[in-house]
Amino acid sequence: MKNILLTTLITFGYVGAQAQSAQKKEDDYYRIITIPIPENIKMEVGGLQSLPDGRLAASTRRGEVWLISNPYLKGDGRPSFKRFASGLHEPLGLLYRGKDFLISQRGEVTRLEDTNNDGEADVYESFAKWPLSGNYHQYSYGPVKLPNGEMIVTLNLDWVGKGASQSKWRGWMLKLGEDGKLTPYATGLRSPSAFGSYKGDIFYTENQGDWVGSGRMTHLEKGDFAGNPAGLRWSGEEGSPVKLKPEDIPDTGEPLYDVAKRTPGLKAPAIWFPHTIIGISTAGFVEDATNGAFGPFAGQMFVGDQGHSIISRVDLEKVNGVWQGAVFPFREGFMSGILRLEWGLDGSIFVGQTSRGWSATGKSEFGIQRLVWTGKMPFEMKNVRSMPDGFEITFTSPVDKAAAAAQDAYKLSSFTYKYHHTYGSPIVNTNEVPLKGIIVSEDGLKVRLVVDPAVLRKGYVHEIKADGVRGTEGNALLHNTGYYTLNEIAGGAPASSAQFTTTVKAAVDHSAHTMPASETNTTAVTAKRTAEMPASWTKPDQVIIIGTVPGLKFDISEIQVKAGSKVKIVFNNNDDMLHNLVITKPGTANAVGEAGLNLGLKGSEMHYVPNSADVLFHSNIVEPEKSESLYFVAPKQTGTYQYVCTFPGHYSLMQGKLKVTK
Repeated sequence: MKNILLTTLITFGYVGAQAQSAQKKEDDYYRIITIPIPENIKMEVGGLQSLPDGRLAASTRRGEVWLISNPYLKGDGRPSFKRFASGLHEPLGLLYRGKDFLISQRGEVTRLEDTNNDGEADVYESFAKWPLSGNYHQYSYGPVKLPNGEMIVTLNLDWVGKGASQSKWRGWMLKLGEDGKLTPYATGLRSPSAFGSYKGDIFYTENQGDWVGSGRMTHLEKGDFAGNPAGLRWSGEEGSPVKLKPEDIPDTGEPLYDVAKRTPGLKAPAIWFPHTIIGISTAGFVEDATNGAFGPFAGQMFVGDQGHSIISRVDLEKVNGVWQGAVFPFREGFMSGILRLEWGLDGSIFVGQTSRGWSATGKSEFGIQRLVWTGKMPFEMKNVRSMPDGFEITFTSPVDKAAAAAQDAYKLSSFTYKYHHTYGSPIVNTNEVPLKGIIVSEDGLKVRLVVDPAVLRKGYVHEIKADGVRGTEGNALLHNTGYYTLNEIAGGAPASSAQFTTTVKAAVDHSAHTMPASETNTTAVTAKRTAEMPASWTKPDQVIIIGTVPGLKFDISEIQVKAGSKVKIVFNNNDDMLHNLVITKPGTANAVGEAGLNLGLKGSEMHYVPNSADVLFHSNIVEPEKSESLYFVAPKQTGTYQYVCTFPGHYSLMQGKLKVTK
């Protein structure tokens, strides 16, 4: 567990020195309990279901379904495992219906039933089918049951040039009837591994990729298009509620919200999860309907992340009929990549995990853990609400009024992402959001941050840092940063200066801090990054080709060059994730990787390469299936140098040795 905590250091919401204190304190409020799994069971969780009798059902991506008795570890503290089904094709969902289970395999929903009550399924019946192309990326998810009794499934896109829909309805969400009939509902989905109901509406979470600048959560209604055009291949098919065609989608690199305003049917997300800041692979989510059994966040959502092995917290509100809200760091330190969350009968959360070959900050291949509230009240920003002239923060317990009224207690900024076919996006159009006034409520539970309405930008993520806020006992916030996605600005009366607890006198001129999109992904040659052969060279003395393999690894773990020689490295990113290649001084790869992690909003702009003397040479971030060349003169001093990928979450695993010899 120590190694997990040290390597996660993650999400820049754990800012500066408070990162360490946050890691130490989270366990005081929400405790992680590990369910011991027998060594002969590869519990790579694809689906979880709590059963009414107290057992936990888990499907695995290796094609099995297990029934776990005593998952709450009562009595002797030992669970028992019974295999219910096997031989399935990478199931990534599970739905218990009382007498049977429905489970999505690659090419169908299968019904499983135990008719002779021996604890094992003897009925494997095809319930609904869809075509397959054979592409490895054709994952299928669900079913999920909605409050009205309807069921939904989703179909992942293929991996062909970062996304394609080779088989019918790939990239779609579909309703699933009791008769097995599939009805198309919405498209534009890329990797829709998690979806479900929140307050009666359907939401799904998405991972960064082509047409997806960062992880996001989108409210889907019938006929919506969520952004990835590949699924529009089927929009002309009978039964399609979507009217857009692939050629209707502009590829300009403008923010998605702006494109959606002139593209009817394109749906902007309710929440953006800033990439590497709040995880990297958005996964399963659950709504807190425990009536306080899980703490002070009733009605909010908890969202897992596969790459960063964390759970974040989402609080939504509807403004002018549109969903939007804030995401906050919540709990880190899980043993593997989180894919599924499921409420236990006691108001705890079961956390189903798998590295799935992509790896994660949690070092185990898989696991099931339970997250339990200790009963102690964490000092947190409970929620953030849109105001006509800013935001209002509600806290879980009263603030120190003097500290909360200090203008330097807060820092606000806004940013967004490009909407384009390219894999991911840098953070673009960053602005500081200067405060005009601060209003602290009489009971100390609320703080209103007042700004000039002109600096609020629809469709943008607004980062709200509250480093200086303290509780009545002088305690700092457990997590001092939230990220509010502003789609609509709330109505109502703006605050008057007479209401201000503090009038902010030295407002920053935000216009001087605008970062045009064209400046955020610079490819200028520097002394540490030379992507073209210098004119003074006739040819390199040595050419080395380095690629990537799944599991966060370079395909070569050690290379050798001569001191002072002219070297060309061709870095091929064969993976389905973003990577870079950074050459460092001996023994400094971890420190450089950690520094890259802590770049915050500037990370993507700097390609996660910190300004450090320990960095000798580096590439930029390289997209999947792309390459970049790097030219440099090898160090004159012999020794074992290192190369590392500093993309957040990768550096602890993705390293190699560069041996410089005479």
